[in-house]
Amino acid sequence: MAFYDGLFNALGLRDWCDQGASAAPMSMADLLKANRADAIDSNAEIFPFPSLDELNRACGQIGQTRDFTTGIENSFLAARSGLKAVLDPLTQPLSWALDSALYVFETTPWWIIVPLLVFFAWFVSRSFWVTVLVAASFLFLGAIDHLNVALQTLSIIFVCTGLSVIFGVPIGIAMSKSDRLQRALVPVLDLLQTLPTFVYLIPLIFLFSVTESKLYGIAIILYAIVPVIRLTNLGIRLVDKDVLEAADAYGMNARQRLKKVELPLALPNIMAGVNQTIMMSLSMVVIASLVSAPGLGVLVLRGIRNLELGVGIVAGIGIVLLAVVLDRTSKAALSRVDKANTKH
Repeated sequence: MAFYDGLFNALGLRDWCDQGASAAPMSMADLLKANRADAIDSNAEIFPFPSLDELNRACGQIGQTRDFTTGIENSFLAARSGLKAVLDPLTQPLSWALDSALYVFETTPWWIIVPLLVFFAWFVSRSFWVTVLVAASFLFLGAIDHLNVALQTLSIIFVCTGLSVIFGVPIGIAMSKSDRLQRALVPVLDLLQTLPTFVYLIPLIFLFSVTESKLYGIAIILYAIVPVIRLTNLGIRLVDKDVLEAADAYGMNARQRLKKVELPLALPNIMAGVNQTIMMSLSMVVIASLVSAPGLGVLVLRGIRNLELGVGIVAGIGIVLLAVVLDRTSKAALSRVDKANTKH
C-alpha cells in the first residue's frame, strides 16, 4: 500500500486513479530496487516527500518524473526542425569564420605566424616583458611539438572572442540606455553565467551536427559573451553625470555624446570585460573538445580517456601558457588604455 493512498481515497479520486494504474510504467526507484537489494525504499520513510514518483504509486493517473523529462525532450524534438531551419542559415557564417581561421593558423608557416603573433602582442601591449613572455611561450610550445594544436585553440579564441565583443558591446550599450531592457536581460545573463558548461552542449548537439564548427562556436560565444555585456553596461552607467551634463551643454546629440564621452570613459571597464571574455573562451574551448573542437582540449580529453598522464599534463601546461599569455597581453592593453585616459 502506497503512503498517499488514503489521501486520494479521502478526495474521492480512487476510481479515477485506478484507471491509469495498469498503464503506469515502473519508476526509476522501482527499477533500482528490483536490481539492488540495498536500494532505499521510500515507502519505509515515515513521511515520504510527495514527489511525482511517490504520488504515482498511489494514483496511476499522475505521471512519473521520467514522464516529465520525456515531455520536455519531446517538446524540444518537435520544435527541432523549425529551430534548425531558422538557425542554420543564421549561424552558418560562424562555421565559415571558424573554419577559415583554423585553415589560416594551420597552413601559415610557423616562421610567419609566430612572429606576427609576437608583433601583435607588442602592438597592443607595448610592453617588452609581455612580448618576451609571448615569444618564449610559443617557442616552448614549438619545442614540445604542441605549437600546432596551440594555434588551433588560439584561432578559435580569436574568432569567438571577436564575435563576443562585436555583439556584446552593442548589447551592453543598449542595456545602459534602457532600464527596461536591463531588467529583461539580467535574468538571461544570470542564467548563461550560472549554467554548467556541459549543459550548453546538450541542446546544441540535437540542433547541429557534431562535425559542424558552429556547434562548439555557439557554445563558446554564449558562455563567454556575458562579461563584456555586463561591464559595458556598468562602465557607461558609471560615467559621471556632471560630465554628461557638460556634454549636453556643448550641444552634443546622443550619438556624439556616446562616441566622444561615454565610450572613452567606459573603455577601461569594457577592456576588463574583454579580458574576462578571453579567459572564459579559453576555458570553454577545453570543454568543447567533447564535440569535435580541435586544439589542446583534444589532448586533455585523450589523457583522461586513455589514462595517459603525460599527455594530459603537457596539454594542460600548454593551456596554462596560453591563458597567461592572453591574460598578460590583455591586461597590458588595459593598462595602456587607463594611462591614455589619465593623460587626457
